Amino acid sequence: MKRLGSLIVVSSAVAACVVGLAGVAGASAASTLPTLNVAVTGKTGIAVSGSTTSGALNVTSTFSGKGQGAFGLVRLNDGVSFPEALHAVQSHHGDPNALTPFGSLLVAADAPGTVQTVLTPGNYVALNLTGNGPAANVAHFTVTSSSSPAALPAAAATETSIEFGFKGPNVLHDGTMVRVENDGYLVHMDSLIGARNKADAAKIVGLLKAGKDNKAERLATGFVDLMDPASPGAMQQQILDAKPGYYVQACFMSTQDGREHTMLGMERVIRIAK
Repeated sequence: MKRLGSLIVVSSAVAACVVGLAGVAGASAASTLPTLNVAVTGKTGIAVSGSTTSGALNVTSTFSGKGQGAFGLVRLNDGVSFPEALHAVQSHHGDPNALTPFGSLLVAADAPGTVQTVLTPGNYVALNLTGNGPAANVAHFTVTSSSSPAALPAAAATETSIEFGFKGPNVLHDGTMVRVENDGYLVHMDSLIGARNKADAAKIVGLLKAGKDNKAERLATGFVDLMDPASPGAMQQQILDAKPGYYVQACFMSTQDGREHTMLGMERVIRIAK
């Protein structure tokens, strides 16, 4: 189980990796989607295989290494090279928001695992986001146009990030398909922090609003990633696998003045039911 302290540094891990690089019915429908395979190795290795045609697809990742891995899929804007996008982020001290004029981090997830998304034709880069150090390589791939792109299975619920808050139901059901979208203008993440009960969840919200993350961590029982830091317009979905109970939905990205989004309203109590 990841701890809250690890969650808080996820945003810096995304930035450092970039800078260092020179319902249930939906689950059954998933088996009919094409699959893009992402192999994550340690803190540096990344490889892509499988389907690279446009439309809905399963993104299935594996991880070889200690602990848990993480990866991201970046679509470069037309006419933009990866070095250009890299330079933009580097020149803004690793701020992933600087990527937006040049491309989009469309999928950001833990490995191993499976998420679903929709990819459009274009040039892509797969990033290993497991560690804070520089990655040894990136995996370039091209998504070609499909004459009959697959459709994304319906989700039981959709959670949406905006500036600065969350929209969507505050009760989610374990074992159902949950879609997560970034409808804001900034990079956001969507994580659920476990709490022992509703009262503790409310306390965690208050502590996060006050910027007292260390005290909030003491009340946390773990967390579930719905989406790691991702660009405006990003969308992915997966089957929710979480213990029923109370959680705090939160985004730990930072503004230019250093304040976490949790201090600006991106936290709320939700419940996971059977």
